[in-house]
Amino acid sequence: FTVTFLVFINQTTKFISFFMPALNQKTIKQNIELHGVGLHSGLNANLVIKPSEPNTGIVFKRIDIKNNNIVIPNIFNVSNALYCTTISNEHNVKISTIEHLMGALYGMGIDNAIIEIDNEEVPILDGSARVFVEAILESGIKSSDAPIKVIKIENKIDFCDGKKTISIEPSKISLDIDFELKYENDLIGNQRNLIRVYESDLTDIYNSRTFCLFEDIDRLKSMGLAKGGNLENAIVVKGKKVLNEEGLRNKKEFVNHKILDCMGDLYLTGYKIVGKLVCSQGGHKLTNQLLRKVFENDENFSLIEIQEKHLPHAFINKGHLKSIA
Repeated sequence: FTVTFLVFINQTTKFISFFMPALNQKTIKQNIELHGVGLHSGLNANLVIKPSEPNTGIVFKRIDIKNNNIVIPNIFNVSNALYCTTISNEHNVKISTIEHLMGALYGMGIDNAIIEIDNEEVPILDGSARVFVEAILESGIKSSDAPIKVIKIENKIDFCDGKKTISIEPSKISLDIDFELKYENDLIGNQRNLIRVYESDLTDIYNSRTFCLFEDIDRLKSMGLAKGGNLENAIVVKGKKVLNEEGLRNKKEFVNHKILDCMGDLYLTGYKIVGKLVCSQGGHKLTNQLLRKVFENDENFSLIEIQEKHLPHAFINKGHLKSIA
């Protein structure tokens, strides 16, 4: 499709102060090595995140497969969104449960990285993004001279599936995620939280773990899922009780984990987003369905290049508009 490049121009000092250190594309400084069990497969995997050059994006490589082993995170490469996000290439090579890692890369501002893995499923680790974030911080972040690109939502788009609803609409300076979940379980109940991805403290989001109801475990396992799940990598709720000894990490851990998942799924666009997303009772599939609808029409979005040298006071300077194929 045809996209439009615009110089991204800020309206407020606050927005400039956030983006000034983040205007150039970033990668990690050193290799990150992690290993662990896959939540659904129950299989161990070794994962290495490597630095990458500007404009290469996030790339997965299945090193246990010799040929056709590159899988690109992309909304149109999502082959399964049931209980996790799975991406596949044209040769049916898959990478599953990528959402927590992708959410960490998004929030930490990593634009380019090569992720090598020797199995199909990304390790679940502690069920959150905390280990990924800590590893990125320990590695350090390397900035380049290449400007970042951002997707700016131009039109309001919504999607619904029964009681599940999701929408995204234009926003001048941020990515807002307003997420609501509703459970009949008395402990989880109804939870809602709003974060501004580029401004809010994301600590609780990163730390929030995947969760399930105790009564759903047998059903998940009968579906061939949750083979690697345990109380070390998932919250299990039975009635009004959390079975994990440590309890919850924050008061809104359930909805905060959904926001983490949403961040990871949004990063399958390949870029940061400026827009406002509102979701009720959604998940991986609903987010992907919304994004596919957004990208059906290139009038719904603009792809914007942020250049530190050109930051006048208006938000968008139409005089700098140029189109490329």
